Amino acid sequence: MNTASPTLTVAAATPPRPRSAHRWWALAVLALAQFLVVLDASIVNIALPTVGTALGLDTAALAWVVTAYVLPFGGLLLLGGRLADRFGHRRVFLVGVAGFVAASLAAGLSVDGTMLLAARAVQGAFAALLAPASLALLTQLFPDGAARGKALGVWGAVAGMGSAAGVLLGGVLTASFGWPAVFFVNLPVGILVLVSIPFLVTRDRATSKERMDAAGAVTATLGLAAAVAALSEGGALGWTSPVVLGLGALAVALLAAFVLVERRASHPLLPFTFFRNRDALAGNIVMLLVGGSTVALFFALSVYLQEVVHLDALAAGLSQLPLALALIGIAGVVPAIVTKAGLRATLGGALVVLGAGVAWLALAGGSGFVAGFLLPSIVIGLGLGATFVTATQLAVRGVSESESGLASGLVNTAQQIGGALGLAILGGIAAAQTSALLAAGSDAAAATSGGFFLLFLGVALLAIAGAAVTALVRSR
Repeated sequence: MNTASPTLTVAAATPPRPRSAHRWWALAVLALAQFLVVLDASIVNIALPTVGTALGLDTAALAWVVTAYVLPFGGLLLLGGRLADRFGHRRVFLVGVAGFVAASLAAGLSVDGTMLLAARAVQGAFAALLAPASLALLTQLFPDGAARGKALGVWGAVAGMGSAAGVLLGGVLTASFGWPAVFFVNLPVGILVLVSIPFLVTRDRATSKERMDAAGAVTATLGLAAAVAALSEGGALGWTSPVVLGLGALAVALLAAFVLVERRASHPLLPFTFFRNRDALAGNIVMLLVGGSTVALFFALSVYLQEVVHLDALAAGLSQLPLALALIGIAGVVPAIVTKAGLRATLGGALVVLGAGVAWLALAGGSGFVAGFLLPSIVIGLGLGATFVTATQLAVRGVSESESGLASGLVNTAQQIGGALGLAILGGIAAAQTSALLAAGSDAAAATSGGFFLLFLGVALLAIAGAAVTALVRSR
């Protein structure tokens, strides 16, 4: 492990950290809130056919039930992190949770597609406040040492588990209580978080007194939103569609303007000197790749289990329980491994395990449920859980307290943008291969299986690329 000190360090005179008499209980509540945010990106997937029937939505409109959440979430995360630094992490966190709960209630009560899409957009916007503020609170409650490693281990496991649990809970809730339950499940958990945090985190001060970079916030938010929209719609409308090309051109123009604004701003939203911290740079690149891997993987698994293995929605959700359990189990072991092997070595090994598990899944088609799905899914859970823990820890290592919200926002932004990019590219490859096999005379199940073979191999390659980044982008 490279032990050289990162460029960004905590200043000698830092603002007082949030006090908590029970910081481990605070961690549990913060992780629970993050679980909801990640869960809501995937829990709706299995419920979509039922939603379409109930609200009269066609396939294109159903895709927007997911996109309407991802767009504001991915686009506003960077701004959300900076708002947390400016106005206080606990304050922004509570505002985010309250808005998220209210929007979840509206989504569950929706009587038509317009109401549901609007509620999903509001959910995403408040999630963009909640997510970076909660991770920033964690890094301040656990400033360094073994305790921080354990805390980030819990955090990373919860973030990974949310994606896996979304498919499981989506199937169970939809089958048992109907589609509104996938939104109503947020209410009791969100209310618990709102009631608990003021007692568990008893002091909160803004760590930055700088003026907000309004021009940077507007260009970054709209640029990222346009990029996510182009990536999300590319597969549905075609990459040469005027709408997709227009959104892509708008994204490039806005993000180029953002770079120019940040270079000239006296108090930039994203100071590019931040990336002199090679740990933060490597952690965010890895999270970008892992985000692409995870979203594409769980989307594919949901369809694969129902269309190729021929499980119903409930069974498809339950079949991913071993993966989720493996992910949870490894989280308690990773801090000890990091202590012995080092953070980067553990992250690189976790990515290799993740890639090997997905490659096994791709190559074991037709081997039966146990050898062809159950065993490789457990390996995937182990690799994914360890990767989320260590990538998050690397991305915030050595970051000053005044930039903890920025660092947290960047981690979440990398994960969301990576997810949109990975699903768009790998999903497009899988769809093209499936269409080619159907045209060649293959039956539907074989064609779908052939498409997902390429998708799973792509996910494995993204994991191996993350391991290469971990090895090559070294700390200063």
